Amino acid sequence: MDDNKKDYKISLERARRKREGRYYRPYLFLGAGAAALVALIVIIVVLTGKKEPDSPVMDSAAETTMDAEALREEESRQAQEEAEQREEAERQAVVDSYENLGMVHVEGYLNVRKTPEEDGDIIGKMQNNSVCEILGQEGEWYHISSGGVDGYISAQFVTTGEEARAQALEQVQLRAVVHVSDEDSLNIRSSPAIEPDNVVGQALNGERYVVEEQLDGWVKIAGGYMSSDYVEVRLALNEARKMDLKAMAVSRYHNLLVSKVTDYLNIRETPADEGNDNIIGKLPGKAAADILETADGWYKIRSGNITGYVSSSPEYVATGQEATDLAMQNASLMAVVNTDKLNVRKEPSTDSGVWTQISKSERYYVLDQLDGWVQIELDTGDEDSEGEGAFISTRDNNVEVRYALEEAIEFHPLQEIANQQAARRAQIVNYALRFVGNRYVWGGTSLTNGCDCSGFTQSVLKNFGVYLPRVSRDQANAGKAVSSADKRPGDLIFYTNSKGVVNHVAMYIGNGQIVHAASRKSGIRISTWNYRTPYRIRNVID
Repeated sequence: MDDNKKDYKISLERARRKREGRYYRPYLFLGAGAAALVALIVIIVVLTGKKEPDSPVMDSAAETTMDAEALREEESRQAQEEAEQREEAERQAVVDSYENLGMVHVEGYLNVRKTPEEDGDIIGKMQNNSVCEILGQEGEWYHISSGGVDGYISAQFVTTGEEARAQALEQVQLRAVVHVSDEDSLNIRSSPAIEPDNVVGQALNGERYVVEEQLDGWVKIAGGYMSSDYVEVRLALNEARKMDLKAMAVSRYHNLLVSKVTDYLNIRETPADEGNDNIIGKLPGKAAADILETADGWYKIRSGNITGYVSSSPEYVATGQEATDLAMQNASLMAVVNTDKLNVRKEPSTDSGVWTQISKSERYYVLDQLDGWVQIELDTGDEDSEGEGAFISTRDNNVEVRYALEEAIEFHPLQEIANQQAARRAQIVNYALRFVGNRYVWGGTSLTNGCDCSGFTQSVLKNFGVYLPRVSRDQANAGKAVSSADKRPGDLIFYTNSKGVVNHVAMYIGNGQIVHAASRKSGIRISTWNYRTPYRIRNVID
């Protein structure tokens, strides 16, 4: 077969195979195998080296996350620094608002007086670390303005200049500044709610209190809560507190009642007159109370630590404007003791000896005020002892000096029981109590027109055939000695002056109380038997 025919046959064969699908080319088969090999190599590379190509991407993402966190931390730090700088600037602005700043350093408080002299009227008080604007100086006194009070303070208790400014910067705190009228007060309550029985105190206009917490509608301070409607919360320094004089005494009562009797008004456990059976206390003449409820013919009151019922007759009690007027007329400057026992000294100095102790059961009339001390009226006794010193320290905050009204005392009448001896003692005591509220007159022996302490005991016991010497120091030797554990109603209790000489006597009436002609200010009154340190007890009846 010639070459042309061979080529022709080969062409026909290829065409047939192509039609039957059996046509292939050796070089195509080799190409597919090479492709498979390349694919296999790629898979192996991916499986064994997958992280190596991707790692730059992963590192970049991690670095981005870390950068974002660092940025946030830096922004937070900067924001905190800026906030601290703003607060520091605000604190500095408070200090800089005083042109000539003075800072008080005392134990307790420093008196602000109307005039630059020790016996000047006290118009305000400045606590430790409180500040003022110094307006001028007169001798040893600074003329100052602070908390709405314009007056004078002793310069020895005040730092000034850069030292005062540095100290003041440390005292700037978030405080609630009271904003009410000068005639009004803001109730401090034991809980953040307006309830009739949760008032624990009052705040006057301009007073400043450190804020412990801010609640919805309330501000928490040390000792209670105040409505946020009447305070401005801001960074501030403490300033003087105004002495609102007698109005301060009235503002302490939510619904004022004042006793109109000259002696004592009975306070009863229930709203009914059951004779002696339900008497639980006495409301002295011109004493004050809060009305809690009104019953048929009775007021439920709270006065001091006594809660009970008194007659609502206008013959015995005043309410409304009449009560306010009576309270303003009868409020007196008193020392209200808030510790169980407080030392009384002859001179306003801790170097002076302690000659008696007084208790928080009484309120004591103030005769004079000195920086760190007050002179109180104790018993006038049965000799003229106006010059007798009775000074108590105010530096430990154990006493509050303010205008106040008398309040109720606990009292339970003695029952005249069948035992003849006990019945006689009860008769003597109940007779003595008839004259409570009558006048004290030095040297007097009249139970109705006036008597002194020994004239009172002498006249009462004389009515029962018991005769005593005229003065207390001689009465102290009558009868026989009795221990405090064995004292009985009718026994006499004696007290001494600063020299240790007996100068006062009282009659024990039971239930830890005495009746005595106390002083010119107090008259014949009921007191706690250890209202000051007892010296001797004598039984002169049996």
